[in-house]
Amino acid sequence: VDGYGLTDLGRQQVQQSMLSQHGLSADTITLCSDFRRARETAEIATEILGSPSAIIDTRLRERFFGASERGPNSAYAAIWQRDRIDPSHRDDDCESAESVRDRLISLVKSFESQYRDETLLLVSHGDPLQLLATAMTGRTPSQHRDIPAWETAELRMF
Repeated sequence: VDGYGLTDLGRQQVQQSMLSQHGLSADTITLCSDFRRARETAEIATEILGSPSAIIDTRLRERFFGASERGPNSAYAAIWQRDRIDPSHRDDDCESAESVRDRLISLVKSFESQYRDETLLLVSHGDPLQLLATAMTGRTPSQHRDIPAWETAELRMF
């Protein structure tokens, strides 16, 4: 999954975010999506932290938007509106909000048991992170768009 890498501005944003972060160290374990922009983000992060290379995990992939995939951002609004009514919908062959949340919960559970008392840095994408945040805050997947979107290279603590 090699399309859509980081722009020069994106690289600068990752560097700035990592240089200004607090609480991450060379002991941080970085996990990232296999999408190019996430891999590039993780490479910059691990280089700045002096930590081992990132572990690539496809469960951190962006949500698949079916017929709206790679379309204009405005095309996603209809899917998100439908998510509010039925987070299990698969309209236009999109991946359901519920299934994205479930795959992220699966990832967190597997790595929590594998890396006890370790700090993990997850490098992922908008919808998966918002859906994971619903699980971490006791919300339903239908509420994922109520959670503020991540800015490019923004770090949030779970």
